[in-house]
Amino acid sequence: MLISTYPLEGIWSITKEAQKNFTGTINKDNLVFKIMLRQPDFITNDFYNEILEIVKKKKPNELFKKLKFEKITDGKCVQMLHLGSYDDESKTFAQMEQFAEANHLNRLSKVHLEIYLSDFQKVPIEKLKTVLRFKVKEQ
Repeated sequence: MLISTYPLEGIWSITKEAQKNFTGTINKDNLVFKIMLRQPDFITNDFYNEILEIVKKKKPNELFKKLKFEKITDGKCVQMLHLGSYDDESKTFAQMEQFAEANHLNRLSKVHLEIYLSDFQKVPIEKLKTVLRFKVKEQ
């Protein structure tokens, strides 16, 4: 039987202080993020808690205290496949923002979601595939 997981995802932003003084360039030291793994629809909060307790007993780890099971919904978004280095994402975001503007949509914030379709440890940088997504509202 083949078991696979959904790709790793991350919600990225910058610190509140960096947001106040934003100049258009992001200092990586100011990044804040949440790393996630999507779960199938049949996974409930009760099931998650039951399995977490089993795992805690088998392999205790202080980091388990930081785990959360939560439902996240995005609403209206613009998303695009980014090819290449994470350091070049700003070019893709610029295209996405141009698309949003042309379609009378406003980006709600600099918070965005990334879905990592490639493993950066196994794929050459120029072939990395990352889905980028940000929330929008109609103008």
